[in-house]
Amino acid sequence: MMRTRIKICGLTQEGDVDAAVAAGADAIGFVFYPPSPRYVTPERAAKLARRIPPFVDVVGLFVNADPAEVVATCAGVPLTLLQFHGDEDGAYCRQFSRPYLRAARVRPGLDLVEFAGSFPEARGLLLDAFVEGYGGGGHVFDWTLIPPALPGYLILSGGLNADNVAAAIERVRPDAVDVSSGVESGKGIKDHAKIAAFVAAVRKADDKL
Repeated sequence: MMRTRIKICGLTQEGDVDAAVAAGADAIGFVFYPPSPRYVTPERAAKLARRIPPFVDVVGLFVNADPAEVVATCAGVPLTLLQFHGDEDGAYCRQFSRPYLRAARVRPGLDLVEFAGSFPEARGLLLDAFVEGYGGGGHVFDWTLIPPALPGYLILSGGLNADNVAAAIERVRPDAVDVSSGVESGKGIKDHAKIAAFVAAVRKADDKL
């Protein structure tokens, strides 16, 4: 049976971290992009990360960050994976010698196979909606834009919630799903019931595959 892995991103509060872990999230994401309403400082993230048990990944999201900032954050926060969500090229992503995910902001005309080929070392390709600025903003993109021959580990993001994630899994068959605004009561504030419902919807969808 296929098991779709789950990342809950944009966590800022202790209780939200606890709720995501209790619900069965495979990964927790911290946003290190100051313009984001879900931004946390490295010091805050380090404190929150201490609540995360072994075998749950800790992912740090960066957008066009100065390399020195990424290095300093890695030194203070026990990140399992780096996630690059801006305009970073392959050389930028490789320089930290850490496993990383590369986000693609999906829109018509973007060759995802070519994009993936530019990051051969990436542990996975995260597909998000294209909006002005960075981040999907809670929008679902056209899943038919995803080519069937897309190589590597695929993480689906962009406007997912408990109501549509089953259809996403059935249509796209991603290796993992990534949710932020879809489990929130406000920007940066997670709704614990929505987290539990999202995880349950993913597991129910897996059972049908």
